[in-house]
Amino acid sequence: MKTFLVFSLVVLIHGTFATLTIKGPTEPVLEEEPVVLECLSSESDFNVSQVHFEYFHPYMTSWRRVWGSSMRDWYCMSGRWSDTEEENTGQLLISYPTRYSGVAFRCVSEAENVTAPDNASEPLTFKVQYLRQPSLTRQGYTSYLGVPNELRVRLGDDVVLKCSASSSEEPNYFWLKEGNDWILPSSTLTLRKMSAMDEGQYTCMVEHPSVASLSKKLTITITLLPKDAAWYETTNGRLWLITLAVAVPLLVFIVAVSVFFCRRAKRIRTNKGPIDDHSQKKPIYKTSAESLPSTCADNQPLV
Repeated sequence: MKTFLVFSLVVLIHGTFATLTIKGPTEPVLEEEPVVLECLSSESDFNVSQVHFEYFHPYMTSWRRVWGSSMRDWYCMSGRWSDTEEENTGQLLISYPTRYSGVAFRCVSEAENVTAPDNASEPLTFKVQYLRQPSLTRQGYTSYLGVPNELRVRLGDDVVLKCSASSSEEPNYFWLKEGNDWILPSSTLTLRKMSAMDEGQYTCMVEHPSVASLSKKLTITITLLPKDAAWYETTNGRLWLITLAVAVPLLVFIVAVSVFFCRRAKRIRTNKGPIDDHSQKKPIYKTSAESLPSTCADNQPLV
């Protein structure tokens, strides 16, 4: 009898308060695939106009509502607006889900007879798999200076290239050389004391560890110059020439502006003469009309 009463009470409670459920991807999705989140209810006469979506703000550590067609509370800080659309069908469309990977979403009821925590569904997160185009950097040079498609080096030089790519998971790297059957399973290509056999095209292959369809590649040509080749014929020499072509005019401009302001300041100081005090041009006597009346006579000037 007691068990029946408890069961009846549970049924009564669940019949009074509807249970919200958020439905979305259960497996990782690719970045170019839009994501649709849907809010469902245990009630048959579910009113979607009383439900909205929320996301967990990673910096504010609190739940924030998805307003209108953009999540401005979060992404205005990065200068990019999110493309989300909250429709009357109880669905949330995320056109570019990559930036929301790992973010918790939930749907919340606005009905007056439902209070927290029964007014919100369990949170849902999804993972987005992506792989960006790889880039190359050369050892000993800043990463801001990209490596050109053709690298011109002299005989006997060392070449160390680092291949990297942004990915949702740490990718796998391989180096291949055109015309050879060797494969280097590494992100770094090291060529010591370049010889004629090292000249050719090298390709960096990047593969996603979980999604076989996600793979990128980048090819670079290494051209070997004679050991006595002029320094400006190498890639390093051309880089120095470009740097000097930009730095020299900038330095000349800075010097010219500094000289201009120094001469102007000196001219202003030179044009300044002594203070002209017109009140001291002529002596003032006590008996003069310009002086105040005095009881004693004095013929000597005051100044």
